[in-house]
Amino acid sequence: MASNPRPERRRLAPDLDISRVVTGLWQVADMERGGRQLDLGSAAQAMAPYVETGFTSFDMADHYGSAEEIAGRFVGSGGKAELLTKWVPEPGPIRRETVRAAVTRALGRLRRERLELLQFHAWRFSDPAWLDALFFLDELRAEGLIGHLGAVNFDTAHLRIAVASGIRLVSNQVVFSLLDRRAAGRMSTFCRDHGVQLLAYGTLAGGFLTERWLDCPAPAEASRSTWSEMKYHRFIEAAGGWDRFQVLARAVSAVARKHQVSMAAVACRAILDEPAVGAVIVGARLGERSHLDDNVRIFSLVLGEEDRKTIGAAAAALSPIPGDCGDEYRRPPYLTATGDLSQHVESFPPPYETREGPGRTLCLSGTPWEPLAGYCRAVRKGSRISVSGTTATHGSRSIGGGDPAAQTHFVIDKLEGALESLGARLEDVVRTRVFVRRVQDWEAVARAHGERFGHIQPANTLVEAALVSENALVEIEADAEL
Repeated sequence: MASNPRPERRRLAPDLDISRVVTGLWQVADMERGGRQLDLGSAAQAMAPYVETGFTSFDMADHYGSAEEIAGRFVGSGGKAELLTKWVPEPGPIRRETVRAAVTRALGRLRRERLELLQFHAWRFSDPAWLDALFFLDELRAEGLIGHLGAVNFDTAHLRIAVASGIRLVSNQVVFSLLDRRAAGRMSTFCRDHGVQLLAYGTLAGGFLTERWLDCPAPAEASRSTWSEMKYHRFIEAAGGWDRFQVLARAVSAVARKHQVSMAAVACRAILDEPAVGAVIVGARLGERSHLDDNVRIFSLVLGEEDRKTIGAAAAALSPIPGDCGDEYRRPPYLTATGDLSQHVESFPPPYETREGPGRTLCLSGTPWEPLAGYCRAVRKGSRISVSGTTATHGSRSIGGGDPAAQTHFVIDKLEGALESLGARLEDVVRTRVFVRRVQDWEAVARAHGERFGHIQPANTLVEAALVSENALVEIEADAEL
């Protein structure tokens, strides 16, 4: 095994190379918990050893405490680094001026004239404001304030919608580890087919996939000292519990001892070897402790077929984490530090306007066709809700391009948004009627319908029809009963 190789690099875009182990600064927020203020100058100086060792890429966000300001101080003093940041807006309407203000704030904190990579997180997809945000961000990309756009915690369906709608995303940052392999399926296939690279976080499961926790009893709730430990202990419980997790940890340890490296090196290398993964993100507590020598050894480690079988057998014994990538932030069970979204958001406003009518409540999605033809997106009378025939449009935009699956997912998002605005859920749907322009699209549409309604199984009809809009490949209407 070669000693101390330089960290591998990956090209995310023609003008953006990053280290394949990115240093995550989310723990800055944890270090500043309880009102503590880090010394920004000292924290910025603590970035220098990472860059000198070849780990020149740092990941941060607008809500990671002082992380952006620390990184800005580092580059402002002459440090050379790739600064990847995120924007995570509150739920609700998104306006151009809001987006520009967020980008301007990040530029000021990072002391940049252009953001190399801005990654966007949406709290829910039933509110089309997430698309407004991406379109406005794309305008700022064209203007030159943003180099490239990425997604954060997008599931496969909504990554598909964004890409099919013409948003060029170079990355999607998601949890991906030996404990949580959701990203290894449809997500990886889609990313490889469309030139999107995965930035994997949670690869060490909040530090649980290290020697510190090997063959130890499960930590009591009060002893989980960091947000990462609180969060990833929930992942362990969802995967079958502490005892089953220890089987995986022992397998990783056996491979690590064989190669004379740490468990962390094995856990990172295994995910770096996944074909769709561009980089893994490993957190750092700036100024407190560093694992640079250990991280460098990741790049001299080659896992053989026997190693993969050992690890794979242990991982296969775990229960799959439910849902698709990012679902831990959008539906129960919420695999967050607090077990809900209370740490992140206060409330979710209705996606669409509602208005009281005679003996009924109307939902209006704002399409120009509603006042013209005299109808609403949905109407609730008593416990029954009827949703009008809905196509993949948002304002004046056609969404989903020529991808029938992307259009179907967006149509179902609109259905869900209308239902939520009237006090219902997608699970209350009892019938859907699906109309496709081209009968050859039936399977792609049906599969997308199955992804969203498979656990509900409403009555359903699918027919070929000549739809009004020439861009519409699919139209769906729905009935729900509370």
